[in-house]
This record gives sequence, C-alpha cells and structure tokens, in this order.
Amino acid sequence: MTSGRMCHAKSWLGLGMSLYFWGLMDLTSPVLSSTPTPHGQLEALFSGKMQLHQRAKRSWVWNQFFVLEEYTGTDPLYVGKLHSDMDRGDGSIKYILSGEGAGVVFTIDDTTGDIHAIQRLDREERAQYTLRAQALDRRTGRPMEPESEFIIKIQDINDNEPKFLDGPYVATVPEMSPVGTSVIQVTATDADDPTYGNSARVVYSVLQGQPYFSVDSKTGIIRTALMNMDREAKQYYEVIVQAKDMGGQLGGLAGTTTVNITLSDVNDNPPRFPQKHYQMSVLESAPVSSTVGRVFAKDLDEGINAEMKYTIVDGDGADAFDINTDPNLQVGVITVKKPLSYESKKSYTLKVEGANPHIEMRFLSLGPFQDTTTVHITVEDVDEPPVFEPGFYFVEVPEDVTIGTTIQIISAKDPDVTNNSIRYSIDRSSDPGRFFYVDITTGALMTARPLDREEFSWHNITVLAMEMNNPSQVGSVAVTIRVLDVNDNAPEFPRFYEAFLCENAKAGQLIQTVSAVDHDDPYHGQHFYYSLAPEAANNPNFTVRDNQDNTARILTRRSGFRQQEQSVFYLPILIADSGQPVLSSTGTLTIQVCSCDDGGHVMSCSPEAFMLPVSLSRGALIAILACIFVLLVLLLLIVSLRRHRKQPYVLDDDDNIHENIVRYDDEGGGEEDTEAFDIAAMWNPREAQAGPGPKTRQDMLPDMEIESLSRYVPQACAMHGTVHGYVLAKLYEADMDLWAPPFDSLQTYMFEGDGSVAGSLSSLQSAASDSEQSFDFLTDWGPRFRKLAELYGASEGPAPLW
Repeated sequence: MTSGRMCHAKSWLGLGMSLYFWGLMDLTSPVLSSTPTPHGQLEALFSGKMQLHQRAKRSWVWNQFFVLEEYTGTDPLYVGKLHSDMDRGDGSIKYILSGEGAGVVFTIDDTTGDIHAIQRLDREERAQYTLRAQALDRRTGRPMEPESEFIIKIQDINDNEPKFLDGPYVATVPEMSPVGTSVIQVTATDADDPTYGNSARVVYSVLQGQPYFSVDSKTGIIRTALMNMDREAKQYYEVIVQAKDMGGQLGGLAGTTTVNITLSDVNDNPPRFPQKHYQMSVLESAPVSSTVGRVFAKDLDEGINAEMKYTIVDGDGADAFDINTDPNLQVGVITVKKPLSYESKKSYTLKVEGANPHIEMRFLSLGPFQDTTTVHITVEDVDEPPVFEPGFYFVEVPEDVTIGTTIQIISAKDPDVTNNSIRYSIDRSSDPGRFFYVDITTGALMTARPLDREEFSWHNITVLAMEMNNPSQVGSVAVTIRVLDVNDNAPEFPRFYEAFLCENAKAGQLIQTVSAVDHDDPYHGQHFYYSLAPEAANNPNFTVRDNQDNTARILTRRSGFRQQEQSVFYLPILIADSGQPVLSSTGTLTIQVCSCDDGGHVMSCSPEAFMLPVSLSRGALIAILACIFVLLVLLLLIVSLRRHRKQPYVLDDDDNIHENIVRYDDEGGGEEDTEAFDIAAMWNPREAQAGPGPKTRQDMLPDMEIESLSRYVPQACAMHGTVHGYVLAKLYEADMDLWAPPFDSLQTYMFEGDGSVAGSLSSLQSAASDSEQSFDFLTDWGPRFRKLAELYGASEGPAPLW
C-alpha cells in the first residue's frame, strides 16, 4: 500500500513538471497558488476556466510537496524537483536548500534541484517541514532568484493502532439494573491522521463479557445487556473491549482494554430467621442490662441494605427483657430489663421480629422484608444473699443520746424459698470509731459510744446481713446517720484579745470590739449576749455595750489613766448563748495603758521605758540583750565541748574505793580533827541532838534520816551500834528500791573492778530474785570483804525480814 501511494504521488508530480516544460502553464500564477494539489490544477486546466497569460518574468517553478511516511527502502526517497526558469540546463545554476530538516532529513542536488528524503519520516512525530530554496550563479555566487519558502507535508499511512490511555477501567453498576443501563464510557485514541482516510476511524466491540454487557461501536459506552443480574449470584465481571481503526475493516489495527465491573448491592433480599424457635436460660441473679442470648435474621444483602432492627412484638416477657441491635454484627441481643426472681416466675416467652429499616419500593414484590421467631427463656434458681427493705436508711439522732439507745431497726430477708435465718453485723471499716452496735438477731442499731456533733456530724456505716446456713451469702445496706446538735458548748473568744488605751483617753471612748464563736450550730443560728463578769460588775474603769449583732463594744467609764499607776487591766467579760440550756463562759480582755502623742498614736506601752536613760533607745537595748545572749550560748558551747573531751582515768593506789563507805574530800586528823564528824553523835543521835555539841557538818545526813531508817533494821542487829544500823538501813533501802541504780553502799562506783577475784559487786535486781542467793563465798575473799561477809554471809539465826 505504501509503494502504491508513492507511485501515485510521483505520477502527479511528473505530470506537473511536464506541463511546465510544455509551456502550457505558470505554476507561480495566482490560480495555481490557490490550488493546493495537482488535482486542482488539472481540473482548472481541462475545464477551460484557467486563463492563459504571458509571463512578464519567469520565476521559481514548484508548489508544496507531499511525501509518504514510514518509507523503508534502501535508496533515498524522491520528494520533488526545484527549478528556476533561469536554469538553461548547462549547470550554471546552483540550488541551495535551508530550513527545517535541510541537510539532515532532506537533501537537494544542487545542479538538478532534485529533493530526496534520507531519513524515515513519521507523521505522528512531525506532520510537515518548512524549507527555503535559493538559486545562485555557480560562477559568481550571485542570487539568480529571490529566496522562496515552500512546505513538504508528510502523508499519513495507517501505522498506529488505537490505544486506551485511561485503561484498565473500574466501574460499578447496581444489580438488577434494567437492560441498557449505562455503566462507563471507554475511549481509544489513534495517533494517525483523522482527516486523511480511515486510519483514525475507530470502532468498539466487546471481546469478553457477553451476554452481560455491550458497548456502543462509535461512542464506547458500555451498557448492561442482561436483565436481573444478581449480585448474590455473581458480583464481579471482567469485560474486554476492542477498538479497531479503518472503520473496523479487515486489515485495520486494533487495541484492547479491560473493564472491571462490580455489581453494587440493592435491597432485593428480605431477612429470614434460620431458626423459628430459640431456647435460652438466665440466672435469676443476672444484673439488669446483662446479656441473655442473641438471635440472627440472615440477609443476603450487604451494607445499609442488610441493616436490621429487632423488636419484641409479643410474649409475656416484654416487660422483663429487652432487645437491641448490634450495629456491627446485625444480631439481636436480648438483655435483662428488670431484676428476675425464680420464686416469682420461672420462664418467659418472647416473639421477636427482625426487619430491614431501608426498603426499596420496586422490590416489594419479592416478599415482606421482615421475619419473626419465638424465644423461650428459662429462669434458673440461685442462692441469693439477704435483701434489705428499704435499700437505704437515713437516721437522725441528737448528740446527747444515751449509750445503748436504739436509733433504727434494720430489716433484711432471704429472697429464696428456703428463707434462711439472718444474722446482722456492722462492717467495721465503715465505723472505725465503733460508735454504733447492731443486734445480731433483731437488727436493732444502737449507739455504743457518746456522739459529738462537733467532732463527727455525719456517720456513714454499712450493715451486713448473713445467712446462717450459708455464710458466703452476705447482703449489705448503707445507713447514713446525721448527728443533731444540742447546746453543749459555751461561746468563747476566738482569739486572745488585747487592747491599747491612751493615757489621755476620755470617758466613753471605744477601745475594743469583741466577738465570740460557738462550736454548736443551732437551727435558728447563733446569738450571743455580752456583759461584765459578776466579779467586775461594778468596774469603775470600763463597761461593755452589747451591739445585738453577736459583737460587743468595750468603752471607758472615766478618763485620767496613768501608766505609772497601773499599766495593765484585765477585764473579765461574760459571754452567754441563746441555746437551751443557756451556756456561758468568761473571757478576759487585756488592756494596756500606753503613752500617746497628741494625735492618739501609741508611743510606748511599757512602764520600764520611763526608767531607761534618755540616750538609750528601746532598739539599742534589744541589740545589747541579743549580743549578751549570743555570748552566753557560745560560752556554754565551749564548756560543753571541753567536758566531752575524752580524759584518761588514773586511779591512785592510795585511793582504793573498795574499803571506804564514804569518800571524803580531806583526810581526817585523828582525835585532833574537830571539824570531822562527832562519833558520839553517830552512836547516840538523840543525846547529841538534845545537848550542845560540835558544829554540824554540812556533808553528813541529818540525824532524823538515820533515825527514820533505823526503824527498818531488825532488832537483832541493834547490838552492833548506830553506825552499823545506819549502814544496814541504807542497804535495805537500796535493795527495796527497784528503780535505784545498783548502789551497794554510799559510794557510787564508776567502774567494775577489773582483775578482782570478786568480779562484779553489783546488786541490781538482787531484791527481785525469787531464789535465795548464797554469799558464803565472801569469807574466802580475805579481810577486805570481812564486813560484807558478816552482813550477807550465812548465819545461825533467823533470816532478816526485808
């Protein structure tokens, strides 16, 4: 076909060139210029309408050229010939070609003017080329003709198949749509020239998807071709559409695309219960809103068309049960609507309906879009805890109620048929103060401690009821107790009141306004009464005026107060409330007399200020006292640190504390030592006290103490003398005093004897021992312990009575 077109074009070009050489026509005339193709030139020539005229000047001889695309030959493709009337054929004219594609796509023989295409031409890439031609004198290079422009057009051939640029396609159409319902439009594009021949004329057809769908051959609109297409039977379709050029004729090029069509759902299926009878059971203890069971009406549709609404339309359980629709699963959930009781009713029957809320009227003929089923519910018995009636108690009790008073009867019963006995108690976590008590059998709630509204005005306790036969079954009830107020608190000042009175105050001057507080809370509010206490009723200095608004004013009754005479007054004020009975208290107002300036501003309220030097102010005195205090603290700290220094303990051999009863600060001077103790006074304290004697030593105990202690000494030991009795009395006192340190004698030992064969001599807890302790070993310790051996060692006589 390509070679045929090329021959056809060459024949027209050759005919035009022959006419020129015959001299029958001028191709540059206006008539020929307006005729775009050789066909027009010939028609005008042979019809006799073309007027022949004589040229004044010969010029270029050509028009636009045409060349077929996609030439595949080995030789350059001949396009056309340029010729000037100045060319005599002797080679003196040189033709030059310039413009689009010159030298690359097109070449020219500079002697003959023949133009050839040296590359494959594609009209879809470029439809035409604009070039310029020029004729030059070969010897001089002078232009023989003005430069002229011409066009080479690429003629189309059918070398491009139709293409679906937007494919593959996805479309949706409702199921059960009428035949001819538009689904989607597909469009194929052909790159060939739509104005030349049938190369770009596309025809559509369905290769796959019949008999369900069809396509318009010209527009590409896909339509339904089969009625009653059911989504529930088949939902997805794959349709293959072909687009063929050349008007669909044999030899045309074709392209295909895929169209995925989905049938969307419509409500064309009514719901149906797969079961006409449901059997369910529920415990009587099931709480309200708990789930009993589920019912399901099957619907083949989907989405909004499968939505269900379940309702109870009949049955004796409509008041005890409810049904709700699960929006996700589209099931009916049956729940408990009110508390159940096996003892009252053991079974229920429900008639449940499931219906589509969204109905399409055109499908009503397919049947009613609703269905019903029957549900039988059995109530199962359980052992229930006791139940209180009522379920909440509110009690008011005055705070002065007597302990043991019954304030409320709490009642509970076993809801089961067995009706077990009930035992009551209080949850102690709700009554940590143990203010109340409940009778275990009667449920009488009583007070167990005094109530104080000012401490706890409300009590929230929990009373428990337990079945005797099954202690695990426990019921509870909340009891709120409000403690009512009684007038048991006297009013008092809320703070310490202190007033300042100028010396130049006048009679009747206000010096203080006082108020009071009362922890009680009477129903009609507080009202206080103020007056001077009875002991100050005739006070000549001050008076009290009640403001009748729970406050009172303190006024002066005279003038002429002097700080030197009396600097502070204590005014007792009686405060009484309006309760029944009336309670009162006395508060004291402290009034300080101060020196003031003429404007009434306090200057000084301390009488010591008058005795201070004129040059020493109060601030300076405070600073001096503060410095003295700091110095004293530092001194005490230094002394304390020195005392806590660790000093080595050195014991002199002469200072042996084991053989001394008393350690003296000085050595005795024998008989010449008149400053020491009087031995006669120790042997006979009564005579020494009666008569004159030596001066009493300050470091000795009084004789009366010796006498008082000697009465505890047994008479069997009196023969040993007063000193011996005194020592025995002190020993008895130390043994009997359980709280005294372990002192064995008048000497306080600083340490236990290291290295002594006696070991520890401590008598701690010796008197508290229940067993008899033997001290016979003291006789083996030598003469130093002879006295202790006589006191504590074994004796033939009876044991002492302490």
